[in-house]
Amino acid sequence: MTFDIITLFPDLFSSFLNESLIGKGIFKGELEIKLTNLREFGIGKHRQVDDEPYGGGPGMLLRPEPVVQALEDRKSFYENQDRKVRSILLTPQGNPFQQKKAEELSACNECIIFICGRYEGFDERIRDYVDEEISGGDFICLGGEVIAMVLIEAISRLRGNILGNQESAEQETFSHNGILEYPQYTRPLEFRGQRVPEVLLSGHHARILEWRSQQARQRTLQRRPDLLTEKHKGKDARLDESS
Repeated sequence: MTFDIITLFPDLFSSFLNESLIGKGIFKGELEIKLTNLREFGIGKHRQVDDEPYGGGPGMLLRPEPVVQALEDRKSFYENQDRKVRSILLTPQGNPFQQKKAEELSACNECIIFICGRYEGFDERIRDYVDEEISGGDFICLGGEVIAMVLIEAISRLRGNILGNQESAEQETFSHNGILEYPQYTRPLEFRGQRVPEVLLSGHHARILEWRSQQARQRTLQRRPDLLTEKHKGKDARLDESS
């Protein structure tokens, strides 16, 4: 799987690309991550990439010429190899990124190009040249680089051998029926008066699965009721009454 990141600050990705499972995935050839420096497509001898907004206002906007030229350069590079490309603008105005989108993107065989914003955002005309816009959530960062890292991790860990344990990806929060994950415990058996639930020590797999299912629904009802479908809500109302 290939990611290409158009950014003004490629050095921000150094540790990210060399550590943890992402680094291992690159080393094993499971992942390919390219960094495209937007400054190389800047205008004039100073490689200008931004300018003041028409109509006034604070800050600077990324100009359309460098961004679109960088995007077209990377798209043609992959298309000349007969590879499909999906371009994604990372912006707070995009659709909020969710697990379903991670699953969708992990299943595609396209080269994914992320365009990272900076300053006060993008010239509006840039939006006409991308396939979609994605937001990391209802908050503002200094730029899109951190969001690009989040998306790459969320997408990559669902691919084949990256995580190393596909069952783990399938059972965790948001992946299993779209609800929160059940409580989990490890050693010691007792910590400051809190003991591991007996059902987890029973060795009775059917009972453990039922307990985990109930706990996952209960936790979702308490913390993220917005995630529950109508199908879940009937079960969870009964669980809440009995707790």
